[in-house]
Amino acid sequence: MSTLKRFFQDTLIYGFATVFPRLMNFVLVPLHTEVLPAEEYSVNTIFYVWAAFFNVLLTYGMETSFFRFFSRAKESSSVFSTAFIALTVTTVLFAAGVFIFQDQLIALLDLDPFFFRILFSVLVLDTLVVVPFAYLRATGRPLKFAGIKILNILTVVILNFYFLWVVREYPQFAPQWVMDNYGPKDIVGYIFIANLAASAVTFLLLLPYFFKTKISFDLVIFKQMWKYGWPIMVAGIAFIINENLDKLLIKDMISDEIMGAYAGCYKLAVFMTIFVQAFKMGAEPFFFNHAEKENARETYAIILKYFVISGSLIFLVLVCFIDFFKNLVIRDPEYWVALSIVPIVLLANLFLGIYHNLAVWYKLTDRTRTGMYISILGAIITIGINLLLIPVLGFIAAAWATLIAYGSMMLVSYFLGKKYYPVPYDMKRIGGYLSLAVLISGISFYVFPGNYFVGIPLLLVFIGIVYFSEKDQILKIIQS
Repeated sequence: MSTLKRFFQDTLIYGFATVFPRLMNFVLVPLHTEVLPAEEYSVNTIFYVWAAFFNVLLTYGMETSFFRFFSRAKESSSVFSTAFIALTVTTVLFAAGVFIFQDQLIALLDLDPFFFRILFSVLVLDTLVVVPFAYLRATGRPLKFAGIKILNILTVVILNFYFLWVVREYPQFAPQWVMDNYGPKDIVGYIFIANLAASAVTFLLLLPYFFKTKISFDLVIFKQMWKYGWPIMVAGIAFIINENLDKLLIKDMISDEIMGAYAGCYKLAVFMTIFVQAFKMGAEPFFFNHAEKENARETYAIILKYFVISGSLIFLVLVCFIDFFKNLVIRDPEYWVALSIVPIVLLANLFLGIYHNLAVWYKLTDRTRTGMYISILGAIITIGINLLLIPVLGFIAAAWATLIAYGSMMLVSYFLGKKYYPVPYDMKRIGGYLSLAVLISGISFYVFPGNYFVGIPLLLVFIGIVYFSEKDQILKIIQS
């Protein structure tokens, strides 16, 4: 089996492990937007904004560091045990600190005390399983990885439907102890309880790895991993700013209702987010493991080209059929006021995916600090545009800020990569496919909105051009 074929197969498995949970979350959006008014949906959004921020802080780049050093270490077990012990100790210390200063943190984060305790319980459980999950990916066990991820999201979905639909609509089927403690006015809290239950299930499934590791902490390895990983942590925080600051600012500068509508429409970009995350899951360990191969750079170039093709196709399908997805996912018209952000956010996430692809140069040359600077640049652009233009243009400025930030990061990374780790990307075709996708989406969304007689033929034109341009190479990969 060829290297590329194996990469695509593993990425499909990791992709399914990422797609399925995201699809299930996608299934939950109609339920959440139907049950929760836009104002309460903003509470749900804020909860996950803080969860994402603290998740990056607690893992401090250790996951990517693990892949980097596990793939080239003579004693890979030492890398595993060192990373595992480091994250476990820092997580326990974090939990102790939260317990001591919880009153101050509750005031700072502006969360209900009950929601706050759920949030940090989820964070602790999720951080403790980071290294076991990374170990499954690094040792080529995508099926086990996928199975646990899928069970996690099934727990979330089942409990969401149980508390938000079954107990509300059919209380006669709920046990008395559930009804005695059920507060229909605080319905958003049950979404968080479902997440806590899923995190607990995942923790129990990965608990055997806690006992497999030898109690061996190598300070030299830890220092190397920390040096490699802390810039990734800072870059991750910058990424959280790029992704989530807009929602917080819209809440403060406009209203809770508009922020809820914005966050709800943002969910329509979920398929692009799924695609990008699926690619990253399969690509990160692959890039490190394949780095020493003779044809590594040529392989990376081919991967980027097909990533852009696939991402552009997803982009076009979502934009051309936006009315269908709008009615499928967001049934409450209260949310549709922010629908105009969808094409902009989709393209922004495609740029982000290209950036992740290009980031191979600084990860393989151990220049993670440069990657940090690029991410900080994106965060500065996000902050600046949001603060300056939201008061003038409204929520649409936030979407443009995301697009400009990710586009800038993509371009800077490409030009720096040419200098430090040149990869022979086929920029003529990549640029051509991307430009064609943007042109077709613009025509479909702005000139002929909702007109499938125009959108579908334009989509077929894109597919036809790709097919006739790439069919020989695609057949070669399939037959290898």
